[in-house]
Amino acid sequence: MSTSAGKFIMAIDQGTTSTRAILFDREGHQLFAYQEEFQQYQPQPGWVEHSPDEILESVHKAISEVLSQANASGKDIAALGITNQRETTVAWDRETGRPLHNALVWLDVRTSDIVNRLSATGSADRFRVTTGLPVSTYFSAVKMMWLIENVPAVSQAVSQRRCCFGTMDSWLIYNLSGGTEGGLFVTDVSNASRYMLMDLETLSWDQTICSELGIPLECLPEIRSSAEVLARVHSGPLSGVPIAAALGDQHAALLGQGCLDHGEVKSTYGTGCFIMMNTGSSPIRSHAGLLTTVGFKLGQQARTVYALEGPIAIAGRGTKWLRDNLKLIKKTHEIDELASSVADTAGVTFVPAFSGLLAPHWQPDARGAIVGLSLHTTNAHVARAMREGVAFQAGDVVRAMESDTSMKVSTIRADGGMAGSKLSMQIQADLLGVKIVRPKNIEGTAWGAAFAAGLAMGIWTDASEVREVNRSVGGEVSFEPKLGEAERAEATRRWHDALRRSFALADAGRSSRL
Repeated sequence: MSTSAGKFIMAIDQGTTSTRAILFDREGHQLFAYQEEFQQYQPQPGWVEHSPDEILESVHKAISEVLSQANASGKDIAALGITNQRETTVAWDRETGRPLHNALVWLDVRTSDIVNRLSATGSADRFRVTTGLPVSTYFSAVKMMWLIENVPAVSQAVSQRRCCFGTMDSWLIYNLSGGTEGGLFVTDVSNASRYMLMDLETLSWDQTICSELGIPLECLPEIRSSAEVLARVHSGPLSGVPIAAALGDQHAALLGQGCLDHGEVKSTYGTGCFIMMNTGSSPIRSHAGLLTTVGFKLGQQARTVYALEGPIAIAGRGTKWLRDNLKLIKKTHEIDELASSVADTAGVTFVPAFSGLLAPHWQPDARGAIVGLSLHTTNAHVARAMREGVAFQAGDVVRAMESDTSMKVSTIRADGGMAGSKLSMQIQADLLGVKIVRPKNIEGTAWGAAFAAGLAMGIWTDASEVREVNRSVGGEVSFEPKLGEAERAEATRRWHDALRRSFALADAGRSSRL
């Protein structure tokens, strides 16, 4: 065990709709947590923005509140680990430290024209060999291009080499470590692997791609490992605390779930659903619509762990849509009671493609569709169909993983908010035909960041200890499939029929006239 001061490790989990600060003890128990939501800005259909200042404010508030809960101070914190929503892109002025525009969120699709332009002059896979990623609205590089082309303040700052482009980890580390007073401009390999600019083999920015897309290397952060002391907090209640880890949220969950071996799979159910398979020390280029990405690199000299990932844009966000837009429920937790009140969906299929479809279909012009409505349909059938829609999408991703790796997936480790729903986990097991394992601590993302920070500080000495800690803090619950093969096959056939009907609906909506 390390002799470093502090009885707690703090994780900052900066997500798509909220920021959380969570305190873990040195045995891995989650003791205190605080969550702060922030505003979602949607100035046009398909556009989603965040205020970088409001997110930074939410981080400061979460830190203060969780310390207050624990009756603790910065002296009680051994290390800080940061995990974040990936791809969401911030541009700020390195001279003033001020944002140049709202952040463009990962599910924002305003960059469709840029994506089409890049694909037309090459193909959607033109950078995949180098970066592991297709050309998509999802990734940071095209968001940077949009900002350069459409925001004069960004364009001017880029031309004068004053612009910093980064994901939320970079923005937070820069500000927490001092901002204009010596703040560090860095990212980790997991976040960098989502820019569509990093060479997966060398773990460095690819100069050719950056040049082609008009993104100067000087505007990009330095790439570091996922677990090392990056900086120390400059001021405030955590002044002097080492920032000892940074990982993209899904990469942190892969570690937090203990998926350390080739072929192990985790699925995180948050705003979206993100399924990731550890592929060991070599990247596997996908031919089935998945992303090849870095999993994590736990130290400067540690080996790089790679992964295949299938991102799904809508999971928990769909429940909020039922609550806020359709008013089917008043509180998000009420969806399980409503959906459980019926035995099935009565033939209703819900494709929650509100902002297009990500892996493995990559249909940016798809839109949400509810198929199979009848006079018998009730709110309960729609609610249950929403839960099934998430599970069906996850099934498509897992089958793609099996195709790319020639490996049969038999178990998936689940975490995230929706993983707390017994109904959702049973539906997932039934429709996928695999065992779903849910740990007692479903905060795998925050725990992964905390563990990586503890590893960097010597609180733990080997990555394998994450499994021992997971077992010691409460174990897990399993959900076995109960649906027969014939029923599963028919349900899947019905899903794929509805899925195809959702394609190109964005175009249909633009062309319709009353």
